[in-house]
Amino acid sequence: MNFTLTLLSATLLLTTSAMAQKPETVDLWPKNQIPNAIPNEAVQEKSELGKDGILRISDVKVPTITAFLPPKDKATGAAILVIPGGGYGILAYGHEGEEMAKWFNERGIAAFVLKHRLPDDRTQTNKHEVPLADAMQAMKLIRQHAAKWNVNTDRLGVIGFSAGGHLASTLSTHYHRGTTASEEAKPNFAILMYPVVTFGAKAHGGSREKLIGKTPSAEQIAYYSNELQVDGKTPPTFLVHAQDDKGVPVENSIDYYLALTKANVPAEMHIYPKGGHGYALRVQGKGSIENWPAACEGWLKSMGLLEKK
Repeated sequence: MNFTLTLLSATLLLTTSAMAQKPETVDLWPKNQIPNAIPNEAVQEKSELGKDGILRISDVKVPTITAFLPPKDKATGAAILVIPGGGYGILAYGHEGEEMAKWFNERGIAAFVLKHRLPDDRTQTNKHEVPLADAMQAMKLIRQHAAKWNVNTDRLGVIGFSAGGHLASTLSTHYHRGTTASEEAKPNFAILMYPVVTFGAKAHGGSREKLIGKTPSAEQIAYYSNELQVDGKTPPTFLVHAQDDKGVPVENSIDYYLALTKANVPAEMHIYPKGGHGYALRVQGKGSIENWPAACEGWLKSMGLLEKK
């Protein structure tokens, strides 16, 4: 009898704990007030689970953040906005979103996975403005709800993968530009994973075309080449790239690192000889690139983000 009661109590405790940590999804914008939106019922959001176990999302019309929170007794107060990649055509939401969020939670960092709108003339005006508008709004919302989510507003960063890295570096360098400029949207630190950074000679052509079209002006190319937009206020940044990346040339990370160094912004870069593209945490058996998560954890520790404050 006592054993049964103990087992029941333990089950209830685990269930309650799981419920307490259930991710919460929040719309970025009030209904019918989504900026740049064009109503089009012919376009509907799609979610597909591939044979590789990766959840991919496309045709997003209602952007959201999903809050993955660490247990309160483990939370450091640091937080991060997680931006999956996908060439601005899809979101690799599984391994570059949810899996990374859980990794940060294990280290006491709250993680907010961004499901942003992908540039699309069918559902948006000025499509090149849309991903950044969503990312900026996400940062603002996290800060505005900081008390609810146990987040310290000056310890909020961003991580982006591939094209999500382009959006993360755009957020890092453009938060104070344009009509939506806001210090509230500025990341305090950034992690860029095999990022698209430039729209110049070493660009990932698919990402560039999706965001600014087939025939962009020289001004547009320069504006979204984020290595050209770094200044002394750009947040400290950690970069990871593989030398053999056939999707996004390694020079994207190198040139951004050099720009950060020139602007006296603290930066750490890890380039591995092998690893390819799109691996996120799935690096087992891929050589020295297996070490990037440990290196990242070391950098987070050096930034004081693994300590409670």
